[in-house]
Amino acid sequence: MLSKNQIWGSLTGLGLLIGMATTAKVATPAQGSVQTNQFHSIEQPLGVKVGVTVGGIGLIGLELWWFLFSKTKAQQAQASEGVQEITITVDGGYDPSRVVVNSGQPVRLNFWRKDPSDCLEKVLIPDFHIARDLELNQVTQIEFMPEKPGEYPFTCGMNMFRGVVEVQGVSQPSKRDEASLITAGNSNNQPFG
Repeated sequence: MLSKNQIWGSLTGLGLLIGMATTAKVATPAQGSVQTNQFHSIEQPLGVKVGVTVGGIGLIGLELWWFLFSKTKAQQAQASEGVQEITITVDGGYDPSRVVVNSGQPVRLNFWRKDPSDCLEKVLIPDFHIARDLELNQVTQIEFMPEKPGEYPFTCGMNMFRGVVEVQGVSQPSKRDEASLITAGNSNNQPFG
């Protein structure tokens, strides 16, 4: 996702580019005509002005929502035979693009590539030193062991499409919880052994 600074920087650069492209050149009197830097009024019906303004505001709102506020839902990987596994469909992006797993357990990501574009023919998981080609209309399995909780991004080969593996720490029962479980399991209050 783009940061706010990147968005504002892009908009500022675009504004400067448009400003430089629209500056009028002043011709010398010998050439016969003089152009000025002033804008010329173009009269448009009020309905067209309102329509263009509302459309522009709507597009700006959609762009802000898309880049800043739309957060995809995370999907938990399912544990089977000691391996956390989930299938990620690669079709115009990654679905799901946010995968939740537990630390300290092996993870298997099954990338099913349906999109023929060149950008999505490779997946990179830099934190685990993984770069793998994805065959079209096939499932490619990637396995790794996340040791520490955190967020680990994965991207396409061109870094245009992104996803995240969210690793959560496995909560260990405290000594007090273990003691209460032992006491609850021993209703006769007799020592084990």
